[in-house]
Amino acid sequence: MSGEVFSLDFGAKAINNSLKVAVLAGGVGSERQISIESGRNVARAIKDAGLNVVTSDITPDDMSILADKSIDVFFLALHGQFGEDGQLQRVLEDKSLVYTGCGPGASAVAFDKVASKKAFAGAGVATPKMIECERGSDFDKFEEDLAFLSNRYVIKPPTQGSSVGVVVAEGIDEAVALSRECLEQFGECMVEEFISGREVTVGVLCEKVLPVIEIRVKSGFYDYNAKYLDDDTQFLFDTIEDVEMVRKLQTDAEVCFDALGCRDISRVDFIVRGEDRYCLEVNTIPGFTGHSLLPMAAKKAGISMSQLCLMVIEEALKRREN
Repeated sequence: MSGEVFSLDFGAKAINNSLKVAVLAGGVGSERQISIESGRNVARAIKDAGLNVVTSDITPDDMSILADKSIDVFFLALHGQFGEDGQLQRVLEDKSLVYTGCGPGASAVAFDKVASKKAFAGAGVATPKMIECERGSDFDKFEEDLAFLSNRYVIKPPTQGSSVGVVVAEGIDEAVALSRECLEQFGECMVEEFISGREVTVGVLCEKVLPVIEIRVKSGFYDYNAKYLDDDTQFLFDTIEDVEMVRKLQTDAEVCFDALGCRDISRVDFIVRGEDRYCLEVNTIPGFTGHSLLPMAAKKAGISMSQLCLMVIEEALKRREN
């Protein structure tokens, strides 16, 4: 990657108005409603750019839109299971269709928080310490492991997005109870050490990094409610005065992006504590809702929603040409 932030010299050059784009949204996961809103916003932006656009609420049981030969490129706006975990990407690959975003392999690894954390560590980027909890786990041993991990914990299902199922536990007893609940609801669970610090995110768009956003919430934890429902959540630019820290965060975002094999567009989330920074996860299909962060960062860089969508579409079209 270039390692450079965006200048105002950008834009799609290979797109003409005869192009037909299908925005794929909806899906079957717990993030379905968010995906529908993202898809609606993407479709509006593409239409505003002068392209022919249709929207499809795609599911594993209804992928009929993929048989439409008039579609030139599929813009993926699905979040969560089926849309972001590599399943749909594999179908599109098998059909030799042009689509936006990461391929099936990168999508699958990024969607699995355990696998992605191992990839970050392997690439030399720090990430919070973690232990896994599975059905049939020895909970006596699990309690011992928790004692060595931390005294405050983040419990989350490894393969959900938008902070679905993510909770904070105070102490071992609560961590065990909440881990059992996570297992019951999602069938899998991971527990991270809680790292108190500043939550930031860095978008990567077409091989360049976007401005850093700091997230400040009233509740003290950036959960589902803070992400999508709470209008008091603040998304702030230029709050990290240390220029070197900003550079390191943007470099780490690129490293994590590359470590997973991502392409086109992703958002990388971090916790900053003092001089240290910890990567939490990579979102390969970031949201396009009114509260979504990557479009905010793009706007800060002078890139409108329509321009953002055109840039991602152009990257997909380049793969068709190759």
